[in-house]
Amino acid sequence: MLAGKRAIRVGDKILKEIAFLLLSKVKDPRVQGTTMTGIRLSDNLKKARVYYSVIGEAGQVEQAQAGLDSAKGFIKKEIGSRMELRYIPEITFVHDPSLESGSHMETLFEEMRKKDAGGE
Repeated sequence: MLAGKRAIRVGDKILKEIAFLLLSKVKDPRVQGTTMTGIRLSDNLKKARVYYSVIGEAGQVEQAQAGLDSAKGFIKKEIGSRMELRYIPEITFVHDPSLESGSHMETLFEEMRKKDAGGE
């Protein structure tokens, strides 16, 4: 048997399927540029919190959330047909600001490097 909890292994597969579906099957322009960052699947595999990130303004995050909520039924149906699961988890999309904060930190570090190089 594979190492690790079943919820983690199944969650990783579900996350890959969702990312694939968003890239290839979902035609909603609101979800373009959305990055899936993680998933937390309950131990009984009935509830999934899928974390996503969008680099941009707050309006883009709201549009992406609306687009993901709109595509939720389609995504759930596709996961059901692609994966052999007894229960298809109830999916909840949650915004993850970690990529945005990382991008902001990288910008600050770059500014500090420019000041150090110019000041010496």
